[in-house]
Amino acid sequence: MDDRSRHRVAAASLRPDPDTHLRTDHLQQDMTGRSVRGGMITVGAQLAKVVAQFGVTVVLARLLRPEAFGLVAMVAVVIAFLELFKDFGLSAATVQRPHITHADTSALFWVNAGLGVAAGLLMIPLAPVLAWFYGEPALVSVTLWLAVGFVLSGLSTQHLAVLRRQMRFTALAMILMWSEIIGMAVAVAAAFAGADYWALVAQRLVWALCLLAGAWMFCSWRPGRPAGFRRVRDLLRFGGHVTGSNLVGTFVRNLDQMLIGWYWGSTPLGLYERAYKILLLPINNLNAPLFSVAMPTLSRLADQPALYRRAYLGTVEKLNMVTMPCAALLIAVPGLVVRVLFGPNWLAATPIVAWLGVAALYQPIGYTCSWLFMTQDRTAEMLRWGLIGSALNAALIVVGLPFGPVGVAASIAAGGLVVRIPLLFWAVGRHGPVSLGDLVRSMLPSAGASVAIVVALVLAQRAGILNSMTAVAALALAVAIAALVALACFAIMPQSRKALAEFAALPQFLIRRRANA
Repeated sequence: MDDRSRHRVAAASLRPDPDTHLRTDHLQQDMTGRSVRGGMITVGAQLAKVVAQFGVTVVLARLLRPEAFGLVAMVAVVIAFLELFKDFGLSAATVQRPHITHADTSALFWVNAGLGVAAGLLMIPLAPVLAWFYGEPALVSVTLWLAVGFVLSGLSTQHLAVLRRQMRFTALAMILMWSEIIGMAVAVAAAFAGADYWALVAQRLVWALCLLAGAWMFCSWRPGRPAGFRRVRDLLRFGGHVTGSNLVGTFVRNLDQMLIGWYWGSTPLGLYERAYKILLLPINNLNAPLFSVAMPTLSRLADQPALYRRAYLGTVEKLNMVTMPCAALLIAVPGLVVRVLFGPNWLAATPIVAWLGVAALYQPIGYTCSWLFMTQDRTAEMLRWGLIGSALNAALIVVGLPFGPVGVAASIAAGGLVVRIPLLFWAVGRHGPVSLGDLVRSMLPSAGASVAIVVALVLAQRAGILNSMTAVAALALAVAIAALVALACFAIMPQSRKALAEFAALPQFLIRRRANA
């Protein structure tokens, strides 16, 4: 071997192995600690974001007309579809697979980047079509500007997936939180300046730009050349099943807003969209970070059924204990919620909020069923169920449409409770460590507490307690009553009492883990 060859070999031996960024064997040493700390960090950051989002929602509702929200909501339906198309389930594939190489992830990066560009280009011919469909000429320019966001977000998909795979929850939480907060700050500033619906357009573009910058800054993995696509066929198949299921579900989840905008116009759509935000804001702000923690954790435990079942049910039970009492509050005092958050001009949304509160009782645990399908590599089943469940939901929307936004909300909420969720639990519980009975039992304590909250708040209203003060004070009292009733119910039920003890022990657990690290 000559000197030049020896130099190349020596240089290669010093070059860091790119597969190092994708290894997960070191995570097994402290899986529980990482999951708990990651969950605490992620939820803590998410709570900060929720507070900011609620504040921004209140401010924007007073600065912008309902028509402005309705106009952007018309494009949001298409955006939701193309976001899934751009991701193609490949971020989940990167997280779920036990072993994946640098070449595989590089191939997936270029696929996501190409799909991001393709999604942006698809928005160009769609712009005039949307303007014609809704009868809103302004949608042309709005759609074209929003197309830029797909190009930006396509370049960050795999970097964020690598961070999730490595369970780097602090970095993920910071990226997601600050991207949202900066985007919201820009929206408020633009709304104050009189930008109208352009404030909402600017929010999305700034969010995508900050997400891209943060992902590349915190993740040191860098993609290689676009080669080796044949070796990732299984990953593409996995992602295709996930995307197919999500596309069908997203179509039906947005069908209500699309049909309301077409049938009833922008003002009723604006009322429905804001009411839906009240439902989706807390759900998405818990589901998204929990997915970031649960997906890698459950994927690493897929070959240990007992630990897998315990980890999933423990997370879902605590999720129900947080979200279901909040849903009960929406059901019991929707008028107070609307008056305080959006102001008196939005009171027509009150019955919509009440019905969507019913849907909020079961939506969070419904979303977590996708964790079971994906981490057990049952994405083909997930796609089949997505087709069935979405067909049911579409039928419910069509049934309620002639009765306006309130009719749509009532049909979705009642039909989901009676038909869709029982069928989903049966489908996901047929195989794997988590059964139908496990899912039902995980909801019972929180369901009982929610009924008690609704009864207590209705009695308080009939007694005139909540009617003799300002709306803000009445809502604050209603929240306090709901919290006290929920805690009392959880304290007397053994199953939830154990979960409360685990909540209380979290700070000591984290301190002990940090000391032993």
